[in-house]
Amino acid sequence: MGLTMGLNLLLLLAMVATNIISLYHLSSTLQSKPPTPPPVPDHLIRQLQTIRATINHLTRLQPSSTTTTTKPTKRTIPSDLLLYTHISPIASSCRVHPDMLHQYMNYTPFSLCPLDSDLAEALILRGCHPLPRRRCFTQTPPKPATSLPTNPFLNLPDNANIWNKYTCKSFSCLSRFNSDLGFDMKVEKLKFMSYKSDLDLPIQQLLQIAKSSHSVLRLALDIGGGTGTFAAQMKLQNVTVITTTMNFGAPYNEAAALRGLVSLHVPLQQRLPVFDGVLDLVRCGHAVNRWIPVTAMEFLLYDVDRVLRGGGYFWLDHFFSKGVDLEKVYAPLIGKLGYKKVKWAVANKTDSSGMKNGEVYLTALLQKPLSK
Repeated sequence: MGLTMGLNLLLLLAMVATNIISLYHLSSTLQSKPPTPPPVPDHLIRQLQTIRATINHLTRLQPSSTTTTTKPTKRTIPSDLLLYTHISPIASSCRVHPDMLHQYMNYTPFSLCPLDSDLAEALILRGCHPLPRRRCFTQTPPKPATSLPTNPFLNLPDNANIWNKYTCKSFSCLSRFNSDLGFDMKVEKLKFMSYKSDLDLPIQQLLQIAKSSHSVLRLALDIGGGTGTFAAQMKLQNVTVITTTMNFGAPYNEAAALRGLVSLHVPLQQRLPVFDGVLDLVRCGHAVNRWIPVTAMEFLLYDVDRVLRGGGYFWLDHFFSKGVDLEKVYAPLIGKLGYKKVKWAVANKTDSSGMKNGEVYLTALLQKPLSK
């Protein structure tokens, strides 16, 4: 009995001693400062954010396990969408519209692509750009165009386009609907060629301005250029112009391409797909107006600055806004660029909308200074 009590006492003392030693090490560890971890590189943070956005996107595509329904439906993520997440990042905004993206990627690989360009454009306009690539073949018209126009102001062939998603089934129908849409070549041939008011800047005057400042116009970008008429007119002057355009209810991209022009199917919110400081001219047409959020407008202006070379020109053509906003918001915003004002013309917008909202037009030609 005495031996057993001795062993128990010995074990108790050992346990107490062990706890005391553990508490000592723990207190010393808490008192000492842990080493500062090295900073995480910015590029790694961006990669992690992309991966996280992709995981969140795929998670949203899967049905929630906590949802209680009488007949739960099991959704299968298209295999090509899962494959694409491993080989290329998906734009983070895609995860906000999982149903639309799921529909876009739900196709039959190695066959004809579905006629869903309107769905693709809807995703692009919501910031889901670039879209995931697909392994399918673009559908073409049943009969190829026998001859394509070499002059950008000749009538466009209807059989070179697929008209399934449009009410009009021909370019002549679009011209009758509204001659200002850019599909009536007789009307387009006269644009940018004459001077009717201070808001106009004819191409010959633009070329003369560049020549007088010992500058040269060779490469340009037309943002929101519709069917590419500005690019067509500049092509006749041996100036290469790329046009960004969207198919808002009509085949603007197809029309520009049929005219022998390069069109880029990109939204206004996308970073311009051009390298830094390589363009002689950037023009913003009717698409760039007051409906663009001010912050997005500011990013656009600074991206224009990024692609323009020193001495290059920024042409804001018929930009409209409320008169008070031009004075208090947009003029100071444009002024932040520090460009030389070659032309600055303001006039009232005299249509019904302009009169009702007190809107004005601004046409500005600005020249980028050389870096100091």
